[in-house]
Amino acid sequence: MSTAPAPKQTPTLHDIEQVSDGWIKKYNLTYTLPDGSLYSYESVSRKGMEAYRRELERAGSGAQAPDAICIVPRTAEDELVLIREFRYPLNSWCIAFPAGLIEEDEDLATCLERELREETGYGLALVDGTVKYHALPQAGYSSTGLTEESVQVVYAFVQKKREAEPEPSEFIEVFTLPIADVAAFLEGNTTPIGTRCQLILESFARDARNELQRC
Repeated sequence: MSTAPAPKQTPTLHDIEQVSDGWIKKYNLTYTLPDGSLYSYESVSRKGMEAYRRELERAGSGAQAPDAICIVPRTAEDELVLIREFRYPLNSWCIAFPAGLIEEDEDLATCLERELREETGYGLALVDGTVKYHALPQAGYSSTGLTEESVQVVYAFVQKKREAEPEPSEFIEVFTLPIADVAAFLEGNTTPIGTRCQLILESFARDARNELQRC
């Protein structure tokens, strides 16, 4: 099994100071560099001090539990289900896949169904008599220069079941995109788009292009 080579020198966590509280918390991290000097770095997290400290001390151990889920929903008609959501930090609508935080003690399948229902009104579809979804082997990090938040990407076959149930502060528009049209969509889109969504769409576009080349 191929793995990344181990780093030769690693800074060591020396201290954590919480600077501000709220839904998003700001921290100052102090590290001891390999030459013995101290280095300060600003970060943010949704976790309180003790939970954040445990997460930083655990990092790299392989015992990672994702904080959030990103769902790549696909219908029987080979369409992807996407959303336009108004994102307050951007002061703009943004193209994305349905996503949200995993609640405490919530397993992946329950979170998957809940987020689909709330944001899109879709639910898991039966394929050959069973629900079909696939989680990537490892959760990825949202923004490694800013926060430790990790996101589990899950591909799922879905079908429309009800109307969406967003929170009053959530402004979400659901739309479907035929996989065959993904490349054209990426070329023409001018609405801000999340990097994760952009890269996943590009992978579908490349598959579609390769399929055409084989014809």
